[in-house]
Amino acid sequence: MISAKHLSKNFGPLQAVQDLSFEVRPGEVLGFLGPNGAGKSTTLRILSGLIPPSAGTASLGGKDLLLDSIGVRKVMGYLPERVSLPPQLRVREYLEFRAGLKNLPSAVARTRIDNVAAQLGVLKEARTKIGVLSKGFVQRVALADALLGDPPCLLLDEPFGGLDPIQRQEFKALLRDLAANGKAILFSSHVLPEVEGVADKILVIHRGRLLASGSLEDFQEEFGRGLVVEVRPVSDLPVLLQRFRASPPHGCSVVESTSDRFRVSLETPEARSVLLAWLAEQEIPLRSLIQADVQLEDIFSRLVAGAEQDGGGR
Repeated sequence: MISAKHLSKNFGPLQAVQDLSFEVRPGEVLGFLGPNGAGKSTTLRILSGLIPPSAGTASLGGKDLLLDSIGVRKVMGYLPERVSLPPQLRVREYLEFRAGLKNLPSAVARTRIDNVAAQLGVLKEARTKIGVLSKGFVQRVALADALLGDPPCLLLDEPFGGLDPIQRQEFKALLRDLAANGKAILFSSHVLPEVEGVADKILVIHRGRLLASGSLEDFQEEFGRGLVVEVRPVSDLPVLLQRFRASPPHGCSVVESTSDRFRVSLETPEARSVLLAWLAEQEIPLRSLIQADVQLEDIFSRLVAGAEQDGGGR
């Protein structure tokens, strides 16, 4: 289990993490969601033992972070956001070196290296120098390192960085497989689609503060459905969007736009009538105007907007 209780971290007057508490049970995947600068990496660095908290406690795999930091390192695999591996070493050489640092017996190390390298699709690159690998493959090698000791707890900071769409889907499946084998997994992301479909629970932070936590279903139930409208004009989408952003209807905000439509988040059910009246005034024909389910993108936008209005965070 990964457990944090009232964690805080200050860098001088800057409050990077503020009174943060959460748990990740064995077999669970927790998506740590927030914009850049929200405090995600700082929290993971605290849990990994790289930096001490200013206040609060934490434990991983039953080991207390402050009282048994060596024990924590033995039950934890950590993938930092910025991966830097020695470019002159070959993949297997690097993993053998890391296995030695983890005190794995040579026979166990050979088996674990083969298993994780095959699992992550880097076995065929075993003799390739790290310096010539793509960013996606370097990311895989770093994750193989994190998995070498078969730790029960995984801390993954922006693990999807550098992966192409196919690799991202494969990595999501890998996380689900690891969780099915009993691992407690905490991974951070600022990209919403990376969290959907893989996380059992979502924890949203902004400026070091917890804004909300729960499953996607919990968020949808709390925020309600039908408070998002999808607008598809016949033409002149850029003109309509420009007018909207210049003077948005009261209680309405754009949360997403594509080449042929945009989605509007409504703060209240009454804002729907305001939007309809505004659209009628624009005299731009619509291809469709439909009510949509609330998505994680919409929920996140509202949470952050509410936090900004409250003046919370750093």
